[in-house]
Amino acid sequence: MIVKMSKYAFMVYHKEYEPFLERLREIGAVHIREREPAGDVTEIQQLTAERKRLRTQLLFLEKRQGEASAEDKANRRTPAPARRLTKEEGAALLSEIEQTVEQLAKQEAVRQLLEKDIDALRPWGEFDDAGIDRLRQAGYEVTFFTCPDSGFDAAWEDRYHAIRINQVQSTVYFLVITPANTPLEINAERVSLPEHGLRKLRERMAAEQAHTAELNRKLTEIAFNDYLSLKSYDSLLLNEAEAENVRLYTGREAEDKLRLLEGWIPAAKEKEMEQALAEGGYYFRKLEVTPDDNVPIQFRNNAFARQFEPISRLYMLPKYNELDMTPFLAPFFMVFFGLCLGDSGYGLLLVLIATGAKLFMSGKLPDSMKSVLSLVQILGTSTLFCGLLTGAFFGMNIYEWGIPALDRLKERVALDNSQMFMLALLLGVVQILFGMGLNVANRMIQFGFVHGLSTLGWMILLVSIGVANLFPGVMPLFGTVHSVVAGIAAVLIFFFNSPGKNIFLNIGLGVWDTYNMATGLLGDVLSYVRLFALGLSGGILASVFNSLAVGMRPDNVVLGPLVMVLILLIGHALNIFMNVLGAVVHPMRLTFVEFFKNAGYTGGGKAYHPFKWNY
Repeated sequence: MIVKMSKYAFMVYHKEYEPFLERLREIGAVHIREREPAGDVTEIQQLTAERKRLRTQLLFLEKRQGEASAEDKANRRTPAPARRLTKEEGAALLSEIEQTVEQLAKQEAVRQLLEKDIDALRPWGEFDDAGIDRLRQAGYEVTFFTCPDSGFDAAWEDRYHAIRINQVQSTVYFLVITPANTPLEINAERVSLPEHGLRKLRERMAAEQAHTAELNRKLTEIAFNDYLSLKSYDSLLLNEAEAENVRLYTGREAEDKLRLLEGWIPAAKEKEMEQALAEGGYYFRKLEVTPDDNVPIQFRNNAFARQFEPISRLYMLPKYNELDMTPFLAPFFMVFFGLCLGDSGYGLLLVLIATGAKLFMSGKLPDSMKSVLSLVQILGTSTLFCGLLTGAFFGMNIYEWGIPALDRLKERVALDNSQMFMLALLLGVVQILFGMGLNVANRMIQFGFVHGLSTLGWMILLVSIGVANLFPGVMPLFGTVHSVVAGIAAVLIFFFNSPGKNIFLNIGLGVWDTYNMATGLLGDVLSYVRLFALGLSGGILASVFNSLAVGMRPDNVVLGPLVMVLILLIGHALNIFMNVLGAVVHPMRLTFVEFFKNAGYTGGGKAYHPFKWNY
């Protein structure tokens, strides 16, 4: 559900405004109403750019901590406690990190060039640079060549003083020493070698590697000693940016003597805020919430529905006067995921992985990750039970194992493919009708009772057709009772389509609505076939990998089991990855398109973000 919000206006004398903002921030519950900026936004832009630079380097330092050597990790098991950095100290440390990273990038470029030169010189071996320089000063040229062994002409040795230096496989490396400006008629590839010899290049490479190691040690020290301090600096920048943002949203009245600010606060906290501001002598006034107000949205759901809030946020937040769809989509999404994955073994594996991570890594995981693991536990449990409908367990059928307990379970819950197909369609009908019911409630809440009657008429008509087909003895299709019910539904559909407008316009809109319903409803229901198709395809792939593992197993006591296990691990890992991805995406698609459309959900709300201290 959506937390009820109260709207307040605050008027403060300009000399008391900064202490007032501090008090408001200590309360930490007021969402400041956005308006046109009343000043220059340059400072906010600078703070935002600084935070962007900082967060890039924080990610780099996190990676550096993970890549630290075993010795570093033994000496510094966790990052050092945070130091309170001033803005100047934080900026200087950030610049130092960026400069060190830039130096590392340059070192890498130099290393690659040196490696290239060393590789080029390695076939020639070590030679004296000074000796070659003396030959050039004496009027001789030293030219380096390579050619295939079959292409080397022995006459070059006499004519040009060619000297074979090395031969690597079928390539000959040789040089010629000739007087300067001597024309060379040699059918070979001329080679340009680096200015320095192999020994000097290797010495320089060693020096560059030592410098690189020193830079890496420096960054590792910063990663362990200053990471949390930089996180604290990030909070400092965020606090400054938010404070500056509030100042920009502040109105100036009475020749700039008064500051006017508006904001939202959860109704449950308004008394606490009023008391705190009254003690400081600040003026405030509670305002009426109007339909045009863009009220910030805060969710308050039970423990189960709360796990599905990230899915709701992926679409968009509801408007303040809309229903929160999270509690309503949660059970459907859970069941849809289970049907799409459709294998009890895969579900059990998800539950075990998520539970193990929560048990053994709880102290290292952020709250957001713990919430994700709780959602995985829920979805894995759903898959575990939905898999019992077909008996799938890692591509095997548990109902073929001949276990009495499983045989009894099969009699009670097992469904064949045609029944699974019908179950998928039935779930689609149920969710669409449920969405239409929410649409009725939404329209009545937002616009008034009569605005929900048209959709209510469609619900009555569709349910009556379903009852008449399923229970003809109770209400025959187009019998007297059904005709009366259909007539009532028709009145609601055609005469309450757009309350307050011309009756003929209502009828015309009702006809148009009938066309849309007739053409769109069948497509919406058929979309739910994917619940059956994904589960079936995943089960087939799992059984195929099982067959491959058995069929490709070598007839060897050692290699046979090893190959079979490898095929099973790789095959099922790929299948789990693909099917989990599909089991998330397709139920999400059914929720955001079919369910939300029929529920009349529009969304467009903004998240509640109180003005508070960030630590």
